[in-house]
Amino acid sequence: MNIDIPEGKDPIGYVWGEMVPGIGPAAANLSLAVYAHTTLGLREFEAARLRIAQINGCVFCLDWRTERDGEKVEAEFADAVLDWRATDRFDDRTRLAAEYAERYALDHHGLDEEFWARMAKHYDQREIVELSMSIGSWLAFGRLNHVLGLDVVCVLPSHRS
Repeated sequence: MNIDIPEGKDPIGYVWGEMVPGIGPAAANLSLAVYAHTTLGLREFEAARLRIAQINGCVFCLDWRTERDGEKVEAEFADAVLDWRATDRFDDRTRLAAEYAERYALDHHGLDEEFWARMAKHYDQREIVELSMSIGSWLAFGRLNHVLGLDVVCVLPSHRS
């Protein structure tokens, strides 16, 4: 870890809740809102989220799988996200979500008219904004956790004691 955490403090709770109280809780609320209020389908949501996790290298984010109504994407889904250009496991919306996440993170200046035409064909304006906000959240916060070394001390909620 790249920052000092006081003895007995949960690293995530301390950094996201106590260390910078004017920013951390607001960031945590945005991060949680992406999951609580999404209208995107689980597969497109997870394709974008996992592609950002792969780019960021966030250990926690790579291990996480979003669950909705007891459903998660299949175990091989992350491998398909890595191969989003060629996989036969994705419909157009899911493939486009993975592509958008990658381009948003690595080449946002290259999002051209052809790309936006494809987005408009498969997503309405509200969904584009929602996906953009979600990707921005994952990019920022997954990268923050990885850069500070928090991703190796995060514990999935189902694994907390």
